[in-house]
Amino acid sequence: LINYLAKHEHMSPFGHCFVSFHVKAPIFVARQLVKHKFLRWNEISRRYVDDDPEFYVPKDWRGRALDKKQGSSGVVDVDYDALPSFEYHAMECYKDLLYLGVAPEQARMVLPQSTMTEWYWSGSLDAFADMCLLRIKDDTQVETTVVALQVCEIMRDLFPNSWYALLTTPYKNEIRPMTDDERQRGKEKSIANGRR
Repeated sequence: LINYLAKHEHMSPFGHCFVSFHVKAPIFVARQLVKHKFLRWNEISRRYVDDDPEFYVPKDWRGRALDKKQGSSGVVDVDYDALPSFEYHAMECYKDLLYLGVAPEQARMVLPQSTMTEWYWSGSLDAFADMCLLRIKDDTQVETTVVALQVCEIMRDLFPNSWYALLTTPYKNEIRPMTDDERQRGKEKSIANGRR
């Protein structure tokens, strides 16, 4: 039954399985993931948090993809010692602003996209399946895929049969091209109905 429901896009039963996650990731990853519809999002704001910001620094820097507008490929050799310590400078600037009495809601603007953020993310089984199907594709940013794969793993453990059906059944109807016979019948119907 579960496979049938997924295959024929009867999604309402999957909407009754609801999950909440506590996620920690860099701001640039969060901004990619917040775009998914039907997933509730409550982010912890630096307006109310006084602890020191944390920063994400990648183990490898990837090269710009040559075959598409966005994306990456390969690894770029980066000398970390030659890079200015952007996170150190951002942190110092942030702390200086706070020390001067600037409100945290305004001081946070000097923090980079690599600043770690946390959010509570809630949604239904089918909404998370849609997000994961999109975010585990080959052309998705690696850091975003890491979060999606972690969600997949947890969902698979919680709802093994439903998750399998939603992620392996091509439940999104694909539009195939019309055959020549179908195209001809369509033309004949249009003419018969007085349309050209």
